[in-house]
Amino acid sequence: MRYGEGDRQSENVEDRRGDGGGGGMFPGGGMPIRIGGGGLSLGSLILIGIVCLVLGINPLALLSDGGLQIPDMPRPDRQAAPQNVPGMPGQPRVGDSNDEKARFVRWVLADTEDVWEKIFAGANRRYEKPTLVIFSGLTRTACGTGQSAMGPFYCPLDRKVYIDLSFYDDLRRRFHAPGDFAQAYVIAHEIGHHVQNQLGIADKVQALKQRASSGGQANLLQVKMELQADCFAGVWASLNHQMNNRLQPGDIESGLNAAAAIGDDRLQKQAQGYAVPESFTHGSSAQRVRWFKRGYDTGQTQQCDTFNAPSL
Repeated sequence: MRYGEGDRQSENVEDRRGDGGGGGMFPGGGMPIRIGGGGLSLGSLILIGIVCLVLGINPLALLSDGGLQIPDMPRPDRQAAPQNVPGMPGQPRVGDSNDEKARFVRWVLADTEDVWEKIFAGANRRYEKPTLVIFSGLTRTACGTGQSAMGPFYCPLDRKVYIDLSFYDDLRRRFHAPGDFAQAYVIAHEIGHHVQNQLGIADKVQALKQRASSGGQANLLQVKMELQADCFAGVWASLNHQMNNRLQPGDIESGLNAAAAIGDDRLQKQAQGYAVPESFTHGSSAQRVRWFKRGYDTGQTQQCDTFNAPSL
């Protein structure tokens, strides 16, 4: 991806590396929404997937009054980035080996802010920027204790994205998904969950989940929610390139590779040699690739209605 010193870095980053983290479960009962992966066994993946079924979609949230529409977006002038001041909030920590990765995270988060602000403005809505928390090992969230092994996740209760930057090493080594756009896709997916939460989909889906007659139906709601977040990530990639000329040859292939690497079928086959589709909570590799590509090819949130799609 094309980033340089003149590109804006988001100030909505909370760096907790070295803070110790941990802590018990917070009140409220919300659960983090993961992108997938992490260092968990199949049993843990399935257990967390079942426990984390708090999001999904009401298609009316997109297609009825107030639904998102993509406005015409002329290419904006780039804004100069603020000077990095060591020790100031929102700036990399001096001497940390992950500072380069943290700076990349701030660039990507800034781009998500710019794109989603324009999308929401085109629908006469105001986009509420989330905070992205960088942590190491363990950290407190409004959804409970966040752990590196969970992979990146979004907590709907505090509207924050959480990531341990060591996940990018796992993405490259364990999942064989290298490349900076693969890293950007991870962030864009979690921001997709924030968009869903801001639209009120989480509350509506909670009611749908309570009416689900089986765990399989609840899992399907979660799969559709995850695939919509993948589609939103594709929409962001498409519009971000139109606005900022970010993509380089091979970037989209890198994102598609990352989406495939963390499909439920691939993770389950790695863990036990076979897949159990009824237990999927994020979608198969093919599904995740398909919906990311659909968002990227169309650049339209309206194309991300996973619930009314004839097939996933």
